[in-house]
Amino acid sequence: MLSERMLTTVVKSMTDKTLALHPVPTGTLPDPVPGQAYTLYVHVPFCERLCPYCSFNRFPYREERARTYFKALRREMQLLKDKGYDFESAYIGGGTPTVDIDELCETIDLARDMFSIKEVNSETNPNHLIPEYLDKLKGRIQRLSVGVQSFDDGLLRQMDRYEKYGCGAEIFERIGEAAPYFESLNVDMIFNFPSQTEDILISDCEKIALCGCHQTTFSPLYQSGATTRKMESVLGKMDYNKERRFYHILDGILCGGDEPYFERRTLWTFNRLDENLERRQHLEVDEYAVAYEECVGIGSGSITHLGDNLFVNTFDLEEYADIVNAGRLPLMGCTDLPVRDLMRYKFLLQLYSLRFDKHEFERDFGVSVERGLPVEMAFMRANKAFATDNADELTLTPAGRYLTVVLYRQYLAGLNNLREQARSHLKGIEHDLLFGDGTEK
Repeated sequence: MLSERMLTTVVKSMTDKTLALHPVPTGTLPDPVPGQAYTLYVHVPFCERLCPYCSFNRFPYREERARTYFKALRREMQLLKDKGYDFESAYIGGGTPTVDIDELCETIDLARDMFSIKEVNSETNPNHLIPEYLDKLKGRIQRLSVGVQSFDDGLLRQMDRYEKYGCGAEIFERIGEAAPYFESLNVDMIFNFPSQTEDILISDCEKIALCGCHQTTFSPLYQSGATTRKMESVLGKMDYNKERRFYHILDGILCGGDEPYFERRTLWTFNRLDENLERRQHLEVDEYAVAYEECVGIGSGSITHLGDNLFVNTFDLEEYADIVNAGRLPLMGCTDLPVRDLMRYKFLLQLYSLRFDKHEFERDFGVSVERGLPVEMAFMRANKAFATDNADELTLTPAGRYLTVVLYRQYLAGLNNLREQARSHLKGIEHDLLFGDGTEK
């Protein structure tokens, strides 16, 4: 575990140093690059229940507040259109995007009319996998990702999800009923909850294999400074010593043996195979950063990645609406990524996707990965991380896959810390990451 702890420390230090917010010099986004493919990220920051591990910008759902917000979202889309942006796909995250189904549908319809969007991806929660919602989403959304986290009723109660979203058996049934509505139904799961046992993890993997989903994502539980205290009080203290064991267990159940249920699409995304061990259909990854490195985010608390910059929208809902309605983009800050960190990001993202293209790296940065990232390459080689290491590519061994899980988990935790900097400007009760229905416990 020494190498994993070292990675965690190094990546935390790096992200703390480089992911720091500064004022946006021009007050707006750069103009779009002709011929560049972009994806649109839409953030809907409302939930019926607020989970203790979530660091995204989110607030308790209130109908009038949400309707005002969706109107501002549609206005921000127009501002991007006026600036010359176009998008090939849209990813709607949260929060719970389907929390107000009619406002969501109106927003999707406008986005399709306004931009060259071929595919819409959205997140949802299990209680929205009902005909009233599914009939409206069919045709509007091609890929739906439902946040289940676990089928274990004890864990669902711990997370305060049981009463609102249903028991594990009910969620299991709803997934099977919802799958035919979409080209891809992804089930988001989390592993390494403090109270999660091997038996619970194995049971969750077995239910995933049987529930009828097209794809599943098993991401490790990760925390940030803002979520640590609340997570520990609700879920218990994190134990990273069992993270590696749990990762190899779930990877083995889903992809191991002579007749695996799934194939790896990324380190923690798995596509279902049919009885002939072939992919049932072409399934992309329900993580927009993997498919598009250039991503423009709209909505309060969204993050835009363009070139060597990350831009962050204001987390204040009222300020967000006021700025957008005044005809300006609601940017509160940006962070400049040094070339070395851009190299690291490319290195991490491609390894996360299971294959690193050495020629692409050299085209992007003008140097080989060995010259650009000598310490990182030496570390990974010393830890026998690469199954393939030739002039063209890198692929990962089982040990390398887990080391990259640690890298990516820690990078995402670093983004959470960036969100904390933005959240620090909020006042009163909304400054804190609340839990449950949004009232103080």
